[in-house]
Amino acid sequence: MKIVVCIKHVPDVQSERRMEEGRLVRGEEDVLNELDENAVEAAVALVEDLGGEVIALCMGPEDAEDGVRRALQMGADSGVVVSDDALVGADVPTTARTLAAAVSKIGGAEAGPGDVDLVITGMASLDAMTSMLPGALAAALHVPALTLAGSLEVSADEATITRSAGTVREVLSAPLPALVSVTDQANEPRYPNFAAMRAARKKPLDVWDLDDLGLPAGEPSIAVIDFTERPAREAGIIRTDAGEAGRDLAAWLVDHELV
Repeated sequence: MKIVVCIKHVPDVQSERRMEEGRLVRGEEDVLNELDENAVEAAVALVEDLGGEVIALCMGPEDAEDGVRRALQMGADSGVVVSDDALVGADVPTTARTLAAAVSKIGGAEAGPGDVDLVITGMASLDAMTSMLPGALAAALHVPALTLAGSLEVSADEATITRSAGTVREVLSAPLPALVSVTDQANEPRYPNFAAMRAARKKPLDVWDLDDLGLPAGEPSIAVIDFTERPAREAGIIRTDAGEAGRDLAAWLVDHELV
């Protein structure tokens, strides 16, 4: 089985993120998108059971190689980074078309997934949080989309997921090739040991640009018009309970229209 797992290298959510010239600064404290770790784990676990290979695919700046290396440490067999200055500011459709072209190249096809059996993504990236890419990528590849999977089972010719939608539990299946997005409830990502980290250094990693994919360079799709830094958190109010704290709390809630 040939599985492409799409990942993203994003600024650490615990870091002090900042904007310069209308762009989120990248390359300082970037990490593999936490929700994509579940996608990598799902792909690696399937190949361990069914055989095959996992290719980690990432679109981003040059330092996105670090995110792919992390996926290789977790068990992916090889990696591909698509990096091109023309992709700065790419929106979801542009990203989907680019990743679809990369999947086609990996699968040995001019269009569509080729010999790629399954594309797995996380449920969202923690920088943009659109959650739109899985559906857009499936549409660009012309394959079924099984999204927000809480569990995933794959046979030789079919993928089946279970997901929760409010109080409803759904079981969905689709023939392969297909795209599946997994949630953070799907599994527990493994932590690579030293041997896995060392082995990852020898795994192949290719860097492609738009010319390699046969795609034209377009204009940036997204521009930040304005942004405001989040104000620093203020110290809370500490009240010593002298028998009136309950009334004080109730009054505070009423004053702030919270009840």
